[in-house]
Amino acid sequence: MDKADIAVIGAGPAGAAAAIVAARAGASVAVFDRASYGRDKICGDGLTPRAVAAMGDLGVKVDDGHRIDGLRMIAGSTRRELDWPDNTRFPNFGAVWPRRRLDTALADAAIEAGAEIIWETEAVPWMDQGKAIGVEVTPTKGGATRRIRAAMVVLAAGAPGPASRVLGADRVKTEPFGLAIRSYAATPRHNERFLEACLALNDPDHGPVPGYGWIFPAGDGTVNIGVGALSTMKGFKGLNLNKLYRTYRNQVSEEWGLEADLERPRAWRLPMAVQRRYGPGWVAVGDAAGLVNPMNGEGIDYALESGALAAQLFLADPASAPHSYNTQVGERFDSFLRTGRRFSFLIGHPLILRNGLRLAVGTETIATITLAVMGNLVDSEMPGAAGKVLGFADKSLAGLDPLLRLTRARS
Repeated sequence: MDKADIAVIGAGPAGAAAAIVAARAGASVAVFDRASYGRDKICGDGLTPRAVAAMGDLGVKVDDGHRIDGLRMIAGSTRRELDWPDNTRFPNFGAVWPRRRLDTALADAAIEAGAEIIWETEAVPWMDQGKAIGVEVTPTKGGATRRIRAAMVVLAAGAPGPASRVLGADRVKTEPFGLAIRSYAATPRHNERFLEACLALNDPDHGPVPGYGWIFPAGDGTVNIGVGALSTMKGFKGLNLNKLYRTYRNQVSEEWGLEADLERPRAWRLPMAVQRRYGPGWVAVGDAAGLVNPMNGEGIDYALESGALAAQLFLADPASAPHSYNTQVGERFDSFLRTGRRFSFLIGHPLILRNGLRLAVGTETIATITLAVMGNLVDSEMPGAAGKVLGFADKSLAGLDPLLRLTRARS
């Protein structure tokens, strides 16, 4: 293929969603990924009810995943176990589906729809006078670079890298980001139907950590176990993720009957804001667009939705698609994500974090709002009680934004 309607850089959930929607409608789609078919992706493996709904919209069943009925939140001695809510937009269940299997299922669906996926290939946008007109692709194991012309380029490569730099879609360095680390362990409790999130995370060297530790039962004899932290914490540059992981693991090991790690703990970065998410001839989707919830590090649902939206708008009108995409993504997500980023500056201060954790799970009413935030169940189309609270917070924190940045916790 030397020409396509859409060229997609990245075959993860965002890129696959774009490919599935576009190819099913008859568009020619070429997808490029540096990894090989069946590759793994470092992740918490959790699918929120929102993500399950997005998978359903793509016609991809989640039967291979392990059903999850709710979330158990822990802050000190307080525990709240809440079911996912019933509503008309999302199902009342989520799933844990290891990314090796999830991404393979999505890639298979894209191929079945008619997209061509070229594995083990590095792709970067091919630019002409500031416009993306295709991609330049090079086999990762050696070979000549070639060019594929495309009417639109979809950047779905995850955290900013070479392709994003070409487009000026790098991370906004003044905004928060996250780091996370995870492994797998065998446990007799692997069939539980609740995700577990420990919100009161402590680092041996730096004290309270704005982030959380998690155990996500996979139903296959194992759990995904990990920790994540926000860059707004005091001492973040000195944070040892491996030590933080071990501290949390030791804390929950006996209760969960955890056996030895099945693989070396692996870390990754969570971008939460990028310089640009669209331009002439291109759009960024999923993590590449900074669509990650600052409160939980989750982004699979946003990846699926944004990838599908980019394809739908291209099918409607290729010329206006990038601008329309940016507008609609902004209307749907920006207020919530912006509030989360501002809030992360607040909880970077240990005193505010401690008091905030008590409030977050202190009553069932407040915990229900926390559940909606942690489950990515809030946006402009479905505000509810949590959305109203966050809408108020967005307006309140807007005027405080300069002060929040000026007084952020320092290393």
